[in-house]
Amino acid sequence: MRHVPATVIVGAQWGDEGKGKIVDLLAQDSDLVCRYQGGPNAGHTIVVDGETYKIRQIPSGIVAGKASAIGAGCVVDPRVVIEELDDLESRGHVTAGLVFVSGNAHLIMPWHVALDGARERKLGNLQIGTTRRGIGPAYADKATRIGIRVQDLLDPKILRQKIELAITEKNVWLERVYDIEPFDLEDVARTYEGYAQRLRPYVADTSLLVDRALRAGESVLFEGAQGTLLDLDHGTYPFVTSSSPIAAGAAVSFGIGPNRIDEVLGVSKAYVTRVGEGPFPSEIEGEAQERVRGLGGEFGTVTGRERRCGWLDLPALRFAVRVNGITSLALTKLDVLSTFAEIPVCVRYALPDGSETDDFPAHQSDFHHCRPVWETLPGWQTELAGDGLPDAARGYVRFVEEALGVPVTLVGTGQGREAVLALR
Repeated sequence: MRHVPATVIVGAQWGDEGKGKIVDLLAQDSDLVCRYQGGPNAGHTIVVDGETYKIRQIPSGIVAGKASAIGAGCVVDPRVVIEELDDLESRGHVTAGLVFVSGNAHLIMPWHVALDGARERKLGNLQIGTTRRGIGPAYADKATRIGIRVQDLLDPKILRQKIELAITEKNVWLERVYDIEPFDLEDVARTYEGYAQRLRPYVADTSLLVDRALRAGESVLFEGAQGTLLDLDHGTYPFVTSSSPIAAGAAVSFGIGPNRIDEVLGVSKAYVTRVGEGPFPSEIEGEAQERVRGLGGEFGTVTGRERRCGWLDLPALRFAVRVNGITSLALTKLDVLSTFAEIPVCVRYALPDGSETDDFPAHQSDFHHCRPVWETLPGWQTELAGDGLPDAARGYVRFVEEALGVPVTLVGTGQGREAVLALR
């Protein structure tokens, strides 16, 4: 049996690292592509043959015509999945027999979306900056054991019972706490039964699917959404997502042992961005931030929100290497830095007590109040072509490798699928 690795592709920063393009590239040589956490709150933008795909829920391997599975650790908005299936099919892609949705994944219901927006509004200045897509409330219901799962779509009677049970409680919250119109049971039941009819053929046992693929020596690619610093347990809480984007989340979501994962490819921009609130030590000051944002097109795939931009942060990347077990790194958007004569990199943090640290602080207050310690590298001030890197750009990549003790195997040099240099 030929050994083909199971590979996890994980965001090594705050999400938006360009994972979609890397997944799309590696999907060409994979048999099965698996999305292991999150919901339609994160988008992957893929440009193939001049066509742009913005995919939020179905794994991006589907664009490469690969079998694509959504794991139990995801939350699924059936309306979004159906829209994506329709869009893909209208562009000539086959989805039947290629898209698989775990029956154990949880459904995003309309009250989740309503509650998400209402809570953020009520928090005012203290808001987390969620995408208001109902993700957090859906995961909360999963944890309190009152969630509705994808497999409930298979039985109209069970589906209606579960909607009836949930809607009574949610309407009380919506009306009395948030002063929002309640949902009508018949409307919701009718809508979701319509979704059910479209989605039933796609419901599958994704744990068994992955296990069989690995036993058959097939190549399996796991993709997360968001990034390491947004992990519910290990990220910059409370400014985090409501699931586990770190690599170990792939094993949990698909019900396989962690020893089945062979490679962990971290994806990091050559700089760093953050959406929403929360501390951001290496944030760029002045007009250079606007310049990076403009050159990098740093606006959210799903929300259109402006992303905050910073210079590369090595203590945060070192943390990502540790918590994910990253074995190699893809450095994306190196071309965005091509116009700068000098490029600062945050190499350590200065803590409030006057000490300096190479490591990501375990205590939130330290992270909130730390300041970056910079090292400035020479820029290359020339366009990156497909045939190799200028010396200064190669020096930048080597500097990152040496600081992390991890090889950089891929470098992104532009927007299209082909604009990636394999360094090894």
